[in-house]
Order: sequence, then C-alpha cells, then structure tokens
Amino acid sequence: MSDSKVQFSDREALHFHSTGRPGKIEIVASKPMATQRDLSLAYSPGVAVPVRAIAEDPATAYDYTAKGNLVAVISNGTAILGLGNLGALASKPVMEGKAVLFKRFADVDSIDIELATEDPDAIIEAVALMEPSFGGINLEDIKAPECFIIEQTLRERMNIPIMHDDQHGTAIITAAGLINAAHLTGRKLDEMKVVVNGAGAAAIACTALIKSMGVRADNVIMCDRTGVIYQGREEGMDQWKSAHAAKTDKRTLAEALVGADVFLGLSAKGALKPEMVKEMADHPIIFAMANPDPEITPPDAKAARPDAIIATGRSDYPNQVNNVLGFPFIFRGALDVRATAINEEMKIAAAQALAELAREQVPEEVAAAYGGAAPRFGRDYIIPAPFDPRLMEVVPAAVAQAAMDTGVARKPILDMDAYRQGLKARLNPTTSVLTNAYENARAHPKRVVFAEAEEEVVLRAAIQFKNLGYGTPVLVGRDDVPEKLKALGVEDPESFELHNSRISPIVPKMVDYLYDRLKRRGYLRREVEVLVNQDRHIFGALLLALGEADAMVTGTTRSYGQVFRQVRRVLDPASGQRPCGIHLFVSQNHTTFIADTTVSERPSASDLADIAEQTAAVARKMGHEPRVAFLSYSTFGNPEGSWLESIRGAVALLNERGASFEYEGEMAPDAALNPKVMELYPFNRLSAPANVLVMPGLQSANISAKLLRELGKGTMIGPMLVGMEKPVQIMTMSSNASEILTLAVLAASGIAS
Repeated sequence: MSDSKVQFSDREALHFHSTGRPGKIEIVASKPMATQRDLSLAYSPGVAVPVRAIAEDPATAYDYTAKGNLVAVISNGTAILGLGNLGALASKPVMEGKAVLFKRFADVDSIDIELATEDPDAIIEAVALMEPSFGGINLEDIKAPECFIIEQTLRERMNIPIMHDDQHGTAIITAAGLINAAHLTGRKLDEMKVVVNGAGAAAIACTALIKSMGVRADNVIMCDRTGVIYQGREEGMDQWKSAHAAKTDKRTLAEALVGADVFLGLSAKGALKPEMVKEMADHPIIFAMANPDPEITPPDAKAARPDAIIATGRSDYPNQVNNVLGFPFIFRGALDVRATAINEEMKIAAAQALAELAREQVPEEVAAAYGGAAPRFGRDYIIPAPFDPRLMEVVPAAVAQAAMDTGVARKPILDMDAYRQGLKARLNPTTSVLTNAYENARAHPKRVVFAEAEEEVVLRAAIQFKNLGYGTPVLVGRDDVPEKLKALGVEDPESFELHNSRISPIVPKMVDYLYDRLKRRGYLRREVEVLVNQDRHIFGALLLALGEADAMVTGTTRSYGQVFRQVRRVLDPASGQRPCGIHLFVSQNHTTFIADTTVSERPSASDLADIAEQTAAVARKMGHEPRVAFLSYSTFGNPEGSWLESIRGAVALLNERGASFEYEGEMAPDAALNPKVMELYPFNRLSAPANVLVMPGLQSANISAKLLRELGKGTMIGPMLVGMEKPVQIMTMSSNASEILTLAVLAASGIAS
C-alpha cells in the first residue's frame, strides 16, 4: 500500500512503532487459560490426544491446530519496498505490517519470518522445512531474479499455497483494472497492443497473467533500461526476460508506444513522456505504477491525452493499484478450501471478481469515504476501493471456487452461499467504517480546533492530523507552542495555525457573541471577558461557533463533565437532539455501543428513549443493524425494584414512536449478551445478542466503559459526543495521541455527529 501524500516525521514513525509493546503484532491465546484444567488440556497431558490423532491422520492438523488459518510472511530483505537491499532484520517492520494487513482485511493469522541469507537454495530449504507449521506462504520483498527461482521451486516441493505478492498481487489488481478499462473503451483483450515498461518481478508477473487471460503474446512488447526486449537481443538478458522477448524491429520505448493501446509501467518516475502518450492509440490505457512516483502523473497524461484512462499506485489519484485488494482475500479463499497451490486460474478468478465488483453499485460504507458522493464505475473508478467491505465476501469465494474447479482444493465448500455469509461475519464492519472516516477526512479536509495545544499529547495528535492529510489543525495555546512543536521534530512550526486568546484580534467578537448568550444567565460582561481570555475550552468552542473552524477536540486537562459544561456555554444541542456520549468497544468480529456514558446522570424515560434512538443511528452509520438492550440489575422484573419505571417507560415510548430497530428491556447483561441465557426468555424481541447497550444511569455507564477499557480484550473508542450543533469531541484526561487523532477524524468526517 502506498500513499505519497501521507507525510510524517521520522520521529513520529519511530514513536508509533515503539510506543507500548514494541512492534505491531502479538500472540493471543484462542482458548481460555485461567485454570489448572485449562492448562492441562492445552498442554500436558491433554495435548497428547490431538498429537496422536494427527500422527494417525495428518489432515486433522487443520482441525486441531491453527495451521489452517496461518500464513508465514517470509523475506530476506533484498528488495524492501522502494528502499532496496537493506537486509533481513531491516525488513521486519514491513513484514509485521504485512501480518497486520492479513488480519485486518481477511482475518488471516500470520507470522513474519526474516531469513538472513541471499542464497536462494538456503531460502528454499528453510521455507520447505516449515510446511508442517503453516497453511500458506507469502513471499515478500525478495529481489529478482532470485524470487522467481525461490517461488517456482517451493511451489514444486510444497503442498500448500505459495505466492510472491510483489509479483502476483500487483499482477492481479492490474489485470482487474485492465479488464474494466478494455470494457469501457470497447476493446477485446486478444486485440490489444500492450507495452510493458520494466522487467522486474512485478512486470514479468503482470505480463504473464494478462497473456494467460487472453492478451496475445505477439501483441506485447516489454522494455527494460536498455530498451525493447526483442528476440535475438543478448545484452542484459536472462531466461525470464527471454520468455517475453518480442519479434519486432522496434528498439525504444517511444517506438514501441506508437499506436499502442496499453502502457503498463513498473519502472521509474518520469519514464513515460507526454509526447509518447500522444502517439498511443485512441483512448489509451495507462497504468503508471512506479512507486512512489509514477512514470507519468495523471494530470500530465490527461493534458497530453484527455481521452486516456489512467491508474497509478497512489491513493491520491483515482484508480489505485493496491495489493491489499488481493493478497489477504486470495489466501483467505485458498486456506478455506485447503488448497495445495495458488494457480493461474485462481489468480484470474480474483482479477475477474475485482473487475466485476467495481461495476456494481457502491455501498454506503464506501460512499462515506468519498464524502457521500458514491463513486460510479467509469474512467475514474475501474478498481474497487481497498476499504470496500464486499471484498471479503467476493474475492475469497471466487478464489475458492476456482480452486475447486481446478482440483487443488482438498476441502471443497458444499454450500457457497453459506460460505459467503460466513465470510461477511468474520470481520467487524466498524473497522471498515473507521477506515472510511480517515479516507473521508483526507478527501475532504477540515479545520479542526485542538484546544489544548500546550499539552504534548495534543500536539502529537495535531502533528499527525496535519501530516497525514486529514485537514488543518487550529491550535489554541500560548506563545511557547512553536518551540514545543520544534522539540517534537516539526521543522516548520510556523506552518501551524496558532490562536492565543490573550492577543487574538477576534476576541472582541467572541466576547460580544458569548455575552449575548450569557447575559440573561447572570453573567457580567467582564466575567465573559475572563472566560474568553482564560478558558481554552470556551475559546476553542467560540472559534467553532463563529465559523473559524469546522470541528473541535478538547478535554485532556479537565474532567469530562467540567469541559462539557464549558462547551455548552457556547454551543447548543442540534435541533431535536439530546447530547450523549457513546463508547465503542471494538474487537475483531464485533462492536458494542455503550450509552450514555458521559452526559445524563439520571436519565428519564424520555431521555433513555432518545439515547437509544441516537445510539442506534450511530450504529447504523458504523455498518451495524442495531439491537438495543436497556440494561438493568433486573431481567423482566426479576427482581423487582424502584429503578425500573424509567426503563419500562423508554420501551413504551419506543413502541409509540414505532422505532425501526430491535429493542428490549429491562435486561441484565447476561440476558442481553449470552445466547444461552437469552433462550430462557422466548418472548425476548432481540433476534441475536444486543450490540447497543443503553445504561440506566451515568454511574453504571461510565463505570462499565472504563472497566472494559482497562480489562477487556479489544479496543475502546470514545467517548464520542453526539447530538451537538457543531462537531465537538471531548476526550478523557488519559487519552493518548492516537485516541485524540481518532476523535478528531471522527469529528471531521461527520461519523460522530
């Protein structure tokens, strides 16, 4: 994945990788390990039983161990991203990152293994010996031509899926885009004239795959640094280049491109000149995929040929060729049928599935990343977005079907519809929506107030917000903020917008505005002046109220309640809304929404009904169908008590309002979340465990959220403040920079509103 627009300091990158537990991955037990009996089952003597079973039938290793969902990510560091040969150890951060992507996008567990050798035979021997441990092997960042030898030999020797992603991942995504570009321009693959610039691993894989899909070999010309790779050429040739040598009298890239339909670039910045583009056929198809800077930028290509369809490897231009669209889902499908290989038919199936997906109507989750303007299949949308939640369903199913059709599946899927439903359930839609929020913020940058800019943690978040392209941080602080920015590694602190309430020229305007709001609440003008000059939360909220910014985050220096009271002096609730705080507890497969965790101490029946409706609306924005449980110490009146009337009143109000979501109460937590307990109440209106928990009061809500944050095995996001007229988020005093950044992005993207 590449994003040339994303910039950050070296210090920030090192801080990210070193904060807390160093690195990006850890091992978590999938079975309970709390009691002596648990340990006895997990190890000795209980482990002897599956050991004997596997010895008798090796196939049962997939039933009794993690092998069937485990991929090894293997590199020797000889071709790290665009950095070259920096060695095996230096490649470890990249390989850990690859493992994270496997898990995030396809729920595939993976272990990174860095091999300290450049000897292909040594790598082959080492990897081949690992076959009992893993369900698949992902080779990564190994230079050509050694990568060809290693992959081919391992595919011959091993009986599990092997894929060198640098080759085939790029090839599959490129092929998907090419299918759609051909469709839009009325071309057939077997008629297209293609010029490939570059002869490395990815270029050769792209060429091989498109030939397998129908592009005629005599219509393909490959070029390297020397020029056209033609039959009879001796200089700089090897067996892999020779396999694609063309019978032609053309010797340069410029000559080869005359009349060409397609340019596939996997070479270097600036290799494709505008004058070359002008010589291509009508409606030229240009894939300029050099990383990080393409062979030609889309604006330059469009200037030369307005009728061109253009793709790059960058996310700041349309049609990004991004490997994350492929490798997680290809391995997901291959693992699920216990494939013995990843063959050409499986790669083609993945490419065709991606191409077809781009032609379908885009769901709301993806539209949100484009600011609500859903992309439509066309010249600027020939490849699906990498955060499209349908990828998990569509691509693995296509790969699995191809594996079954070609006889490499050892565990065929009998019910493909059920399999597709299972794929959808493997991932938490919240993760896609949060990705969408970040993409939306980058696509539509906003001005966000960071009201406590004298705090280092706030400055770290503001620096990330700016450097990652989410918008403009509007800092509120004193004159020493630039020095603090410099101390955090910012080379140009003057580029940050800073507002000092003591000297700001808009203070009089702020005082007038706030005095007009507060004068009938007993405030004197001089008291308002003090508030504006000395309270950062009020000053920041006034920037928002007066249109100087679009959103605000604050709250690291005072308790939530104090900050909320100050913000409410300046900002009102949104029309028809009740401010409330929502915590999101996010794990791999589910999200639980907890409300109201910050605002209403003793909510009435009407308050609880409003909180339920607003939280259900947020759940839907996050891709979940809400199932609301009103929690209590009592389950349907057992035991009775004096605190139940407000809950029962809320349920009655939702009945009257005709709420469009499932809801039930009063319920103890186990009756709302444990399916076995739920079965004891057959009249219960929830069709599955609740995912929205409405608490009876602030005390229980806040305690529950904070307990889960400290003890739960998941990520707690929030509190998210909803129901205000302007997007404002109040963080907790313990928030770290990453949490502050998330709240800033949620506020800017409109998710938390």
